[in-house]
Amino acid sequence: MTGANVISAGLSRRRVLGAGLGSLAVALSGCSGDSGPVRRLQFGTGPAGGPYNAFGRALERAVRGSGHRLEIVPVGTSASVDNLRRLDDGSVELALAMADVAEDAVLGRESFSRPVKVTALARVYVNYAHLVVPAEGKVRSVKDLAGRAVAAGAAGSGVQVVAGRLLRAALAGERPVRERRLGLAESVTALREGTIDALIWSGGVPTPALSALERVLPLRFLPLDGFVGTLRDTYGPVYSTVTIPAGAYGLEEPVGTIGVGNYLTARADVPEGAVRALLQVLFDRRRDLLREVTAGARLEPRFAISTGAVPLHPGAVAYYRSLYG
Repeated sequence: MTGANVISAGLSRRRVLGAGLGSLAVALSGCSGDSGPVRRLQFGTGPAGGPYNAFGRALERAVRGSGHRLEIVPVGTSASVDNLRRLDDGSVELALAMADVAEDAVLGRESFSRPVKVTALARVYVNYAHLVVPAEGKVRSVKDLAGRAVAAGAAGSGVQVVAGRLLRAALAGERPVRERRLGLAESVTALREGTIDALIWSGGVPTPALSALERVLPLRFLPLDGFVGTLRDTYGPVYSTVTIPAGAYGLEEPVGTIGVGNYLTARADVPEGAVRALLQVLFDRRRDLLREVTAGARLEPRFAISTGAVPLHPGAVAYYRSLYG
């Protein structure tokens, strides 16, 4: 997406959210008194022990205690790509996905052979890319990974997508890495046992599994911020420069890296009332929901509407209008 298109999309989104405020109060007044059968929504999250799975379970508990006639059923998956494929085939109604994968789905590129009808409910938090190697090993830069064994995310995950793009950008003309399709837990075990030379992960800071690894194996976190411009030139503004702060993982200095948002997405046919109820719970409990996922995450409505090429669900539009009105 070009800079002009991004600006246009942002302005259009603001117009949508700013319009129709007078009729919104009437629309919302009809959804505050829940009645009728419980609406059950299958929610594609991620593998057991991962941050998406933790968020899904936290949201399920929050919704269950909210009094809304709504039930969230977390479904374990391989994460972003898998989630959006399930959203497309109707086996789930809600899904978490990294922003780059969600835009791929909407545009029908790379992992998706055709456009997928994905809508966004909220930009929930930002993932930080981690490229982790043993501190005493021979890898000192991304280029040193050429020809080496690298855990580059589980098949069907968003980590796999950003890792592949990073490695292609960094190692153009070099020997390719020997990519291992491993999830986070398997990647941590492999790095500790020395069967891989590096792992790539995209998640919150600190990621508990990496904090635990650092306590038994001295680690080096390689800077990746120098590749953000190349990724943005190719894939648009879904990628940003972020910083893993000093102190995280015992780091003495901050490390610049690649940031990518995470979206809570839905099928377009999820009822608007269910979406409004879900977002009410999401923001009422926002300080609790991300506690097990990523420290210091900001879940705020003014940032939540920034979902790029992924259109907001009509129920989400109605919810955010109520806040801005």
